[in-house]
Amino acid sequence: MKRVLVALLIPLAMTAACGGGDGASTTRPPPAADLTIDSGNAALASAVAWRSASGSGQFASLAGGGIASNGGGISKPTARRATTGILSDIVSNAPFGPITNACAVSGTLTVSGDLADPLTLTAGDTIRAEYEACDDGQGEVVDGTIDSTVDAFSGNILSGSYVVTMRIELTDLDVTAGNDHLLGNGDATATLDTTAAPFVSTSVSGDSLASTTNGAAATLSAFSFDQTVDAGLSPAPYTLAAAGTLDSSELAGVISYSTPVTFEGNDVEYPHAGEMRVMGANSSARLIALDNVNVRIEVDSDGDGAVDETIETTWAELANL
Repeated sequence: MKRVLVALLIPLAMTAACGGGDGASTTRPPPAADLTIDSGNAALASAVAWRSASGSGQFASLAGGGIASNGGGISKPTARRATTGILSDIVSNAPFGPITNACAVSGTLTVSGDLADPLTLTAGDTIRAEYEACDDGQGEVVDGTIDSTVDAFSGNILSGSYVVTMRIELTDLDVTAGNDHLLGNGDATATLDTTAAPFVSTSVSGDSLASTTNGAAATLSAFSFDQTVDAGLSPAPYTLAAAGTLDSSELAGVISYSTPVTFEGNDVEYPHAGEMRVMGANSSARLIALDNVNVRIEVDSDGDGAVDETIETTWAELANL
C-alpha cells in the first residue's frame, strides 16, 4: 500500500476531529444550552465556539490539504492544493498490509485494510492508519489510530476527481503542533469532493466527538462542518460554516452555535466576513467579522432579541482568551 492512498483519508479524518475524551457516537439528543451569556463571558464563549467550529482545520493540515492551523489558539483556515491526483499511485492487492513506512523526520505510519477492488474505492472498504510519533516535517507530530470505512465513492481515482464519503473513527489520536496539544476520540461521517479541483469542498457531521486541547476538555454534540477552498486563485478564498452543541471545561455551562452568515476569508487570514451566533440559556452572543483583523460581539443577555452590549475586539485578542 502506498502512502498516497492514506493521504486521501487523512484530510477527512482530521476534519472529522473538529469536536472535541471518550467520544463514542450516540443518538441521544445534545445537552440543552444552559450557560447564561452576559457581558462578562460573551467574549470567551464566542472564542470557545469559534475554536470548536474552526478547529478541524488543524487536523486537515496533517495531509497538507484543505485547511490548516496557524499554531495559535484560534485556527485560520488556509487553502492548499492536496487532493487532485492523490490516488494516482494505486494499491496492488486487497487486502493489504500492515505495511510500515518511516515518516519524513521521525516515527512511523503503518497502514492496512481491505479493498474490494485495488483500482478504486468501494462501499464497505476499510483502511487503518496507525501513527507512532509520526513527524512528516509539516509542523505536527501525530500518534494514534484512524479507522476509515467507505460509505460511498464516485469518480476517477487516476484523475483525482471524485466524491468520497467515509465513516471515520479516531482512537487516542494525539497531535502536537507547536505549543498546541490535542487528544481526540470519537467518530463522524465526512465527505470530500474534488470534482471541481482545485476548488475542493469538505463536510463533516456526527452525533458526538470528544477532545482535550491544551488541557481543556470538550464534548461536541449534533455537529456539522462545511468548508470550501479554491486553491486555483491567489489569494485562495475559503468559506466555513458550522453548527453544534458544546460542553467545554472552559465555560461554566453548555452552549450551542451556528453560522447564520457563512464565514469567508483568504489564504491564511482570519475571516473578513461572516457571523456566528452563540446561544446560551435565554441569552446569546453574535460574533461578527468586520474584517480579517477586527470583530464585534453583540450580547443579548436576557433573550429579548435586543442588543444589550457591544464588544469591539480583534481575532488576535480572542485567540489569547
